[in-house]
Amino acid sequence: MAKEIIWHGKSEQEVLKMDMKQFMQLVPSRARRSLTRGYTPAQKSLMARLEAGDKEIKTHVRDIIITPIMIGKTLKVYSGKDFFPVNVTLEMLGHTLGEFSHSRKVVSHSAAGVGATRSSKAVSAR
Repeated sequence: MAKEIIWHGKSEQEVLKMDMKQFMQLVPSRARRSLTRGYTPAQKSLMARLEAGDKEIKTHVRDIIITPIMIGKTLKVYSGKDFFPVNVTLEMLGHTLGEFSHSRKVVSHSAAGVGATRSSKAVSAR
């Protein structure tokens, strides 16, 4: 039997039925302040596309707070180079979209490059 996921004591069905004022009481203060001030024009157009039910949504808006309207949708969020798909789940509520589309990758160094000196090409035996 799968474990039911709960967010702030509410199931997914209860969260989907909540209006924005009830949702804002449950999110942290920074997200609540952002939602109270209202959406920017870019965020408004993204929300309009979500409410219209568009299938493939690509967006550059990384600073929008994830709300119950977005649950179950897949958004392609721009990372600065590519669009990465983000499947919005219940646990993501109150966070921003940019937190789930990383813009930096892990640095992995290899051998010394062309023109390196002899001493920098030497690798210790450890």
